Amino acid sequence: MKPAARRVVLPTRASIAVLALLGVVASLVLSLGAPLAIVAPAGVGLLLALLAVAAADLLFSLRLWTRGGLRVERRLPAAFAIGATTELEIAIVNPGPRAWRLQVFDELDPVFDFEGLPRRLTVAAQSRASLRFHVTARQRGVVRLGLTQLLWRSRAGLFDVRERLGEERSLRVYPNFAALARYAWLSGDRRLAQIGIKNYVQRGQGTDFRQLAEYRRGDPLRHLDAKASLRLRRPVVREYQDERDQCVMFMLDCGRRMRADEQSAGIGENSHFDDALDALMLLAYVALTEGDEVGAMTFGCDQAGRRDFAPRKGMATLNALMNKMHDLQPGGHHSDYLAAAEALSRRLRRRSLVIILTNFRDEDSPELQPALRLLRRRHLVLLASLRETALGRIAAQPIAAADDAVTVASAHLLSQARHDAFARVVDYDKLSIDVEPRALAATLVNRYHQVKRAGLL
Repeated sequence: MKPAARRVVLPTRASIAVLALLGVVASLVLSLGAPLAIVAPAGVGLLLALLAVAAADLLFSLRLWTRGGLRVERRLPAAFAIGATTELEIAIVNPGPRAWRLQVFDELDPVFDFEGLPRRLTVAAQSRASLRFHVTARQRGVVRLGLTQLLWRSRAGLFDVRERLGEERSLRVYPNFAALARYAWLSGDRRLAQIGIKNYVQRGQGTDFRQLAEYRRGDPLRHLDAKASLRLRRPVVREYQDERDQCVMFMLDCGRRMRADEQSAGIGENSHFDDALDALMLLAYVALTEGDEVGAMTFGCDQAGRRDFAPRKGMATLNALMNKMHDLQPGGHHSDYLAAAEALSRRLRRRSLVIILTNFRDEDSPELQPALRLLRRRHLVLLASLRETALGRIAAQPIAAADDAVTVASAHLLSQARHDAFARVVDYDKLSIDVEPRALAATLVNRYHQVKRAGLL
């Protein structure tokens, strides 16, 4: 594709109006009987004079603009988060001796929704002017931010000149890591209930030694440390914490089932796949803070969408995982659960918590059940399925007429049928979940804490 020109010159409405008026006057004079031999030379002469004035205006204005040396400075974040509104800033620096009135527009990638553009501003001589606007990314992956367009008018007002200044940038749009920051802040203030996450921290629980602490009424007597108590001359108990150094492995379905998207109906803020990816990142953060390893793999996609992330520890793992998974999109392929389970079994020998993120359908049972049985031979498996919110919304609507009763009853019947089918495919496993997308992240974290507290791994 041929790149757009950095400078485009357009006549203003006033210029076009003058030329149109000249044509109308010439036509009117000819219609009144004036000889063509007189009107034509006069019209041509007047047109040439106007063109000379226009050329002089354009050349003079371009020379002033070039000498002015305006430049654009843009303040951008290191990355964007899908669905999170971000403020951007553009500064126009004018080192020249003349003021300029401009109309500013930034060349944003089509995945952005934006507010505050285009904007008019005046940049005084030897000064700078800034404008701020807000953008919201609606799709993950690599996005392009082009140049900044400045529209200015020639000194006589005969031309509008569009200049493209600055530099192009490519940035990444990640899953909504704002949820991670909110989790970290709430966990520090012990207010996780605000986002639906239960706090399972209990003094003295778990099997990994944590620290020595002074005895308090209610502490198990079996945790008394005799040597420490004799040395300090007061009762001292051993505190334990949940087991660390365990492994959490995600299997993310990228097949056609995950293309469900209720954004167009105004029900959800993200697509189901984005909600699943956000939940994956949040639980990965929680597991890493607990000292566990985190890994991930995709299935149900072509070779380009295949991602294999070996389990590892440390908070740097979260950034590496985001960089690995941020541009994933669900495709139109069939998800082969059994092949994915066989591939994971060959790769992951250590007993782990395997979390399968998918969108379950009853017809998937013949393939999904053998895959779950294969994985459960060595691993603890949690099947997390996304349920469309439309069904629950219909089931909860008020009944005002007979047709409404039929609709609500049908929704309840379908919900119960899905619940029964899901229970059968997971062999009535209480660990697996079938929830609406907005509840997925909190439910997964709660299940993870239950697994840690019960020592199931």
